[in-house]
Amino acid sequence: MITRDELTAHLAEFLKLSDYQDYAPNGLQVEGKQEIKTIVTGVTASQALIDAAITLNADAILVHHGYFWKSEPQEIVGFKQRRIKSLLMHDINLMGYHLPLDGHLELGNNAMLGKLWQLEDITPKPGLVRLGRLAKPVNIEDFIEVVSSSLNRRALHLPGGPDQVQTIAWCSGGAQGYIDQALAWKADVYISGEVSEQTTHLAMEGGIHYLAAGHHATERLGIKALGEYLTKQFDLNCHFIDINNPV
Repeated sequence: MITRDELTAHLAEFLKLSDYQDYAPNGLQVEGKQEIKTIVTGVTASQALIDAAITLNADAILVHHGYFWKSEPQEIVGFKQRRIKSLLMHDINLMGYHLPLDGHLELGNNAMLGKLWQLEDITPKPGLVRLGRLAKPVNIEDFIEVVSSSLNRRALHLPGGPDQVQTIAWCSGGAQGYIDQALAWKADVYISGEVSEQTTHLAMEGGIHYLAAGHHATERLGIKALGEYLTKQFDLNCHFIDINNPV
């Protein structure tokens, strides 16, 4: 068991929240009960995830995509009202960790992806975008299969790079705009979750392969790893709930 205040304080330090300027508040977003024994983790604080947490009698939900984004309407109406009402009625805490969970060097989304693909991290400077190296060059089609099978989702391939690849840049989620960083590092491949119309041309003209591996798919590992960490650290009962999302 841990208190809400102890948990939020620990995660604020562990995930280094003060290092990030984010698009939504990191940490406690909706206040629930003080004592926490059971936690549900998931990518997005959807109604389906909340309902699963209610079924499990969870005391807290930890997500990567929480609420109160800078660009969203401030009114609490519609699905937003129903989600928050469900949390308040069942006294469940909601905690969201966005960029800090992408960038954490031990169990963040990008760190976990690098481990998943067995990449040696050679990133030259701090930041969300990572640069890694495979142990030896492989055919691009074989590497696409590795990425697709590991995430259980077929990656969309925009070709442009060499047949044999070894240097891989990546950033989870909707980070297709960081392809310029991958190009500056002369990576053979850049991987993110989503894709934009102009990415096709940037990949072809820049001489790099781009893989859109899924926003949800590339951001499952960090929040799952965070729950596993909390289970070991505080002997909590943590459940990772994967609400399928093809995007």
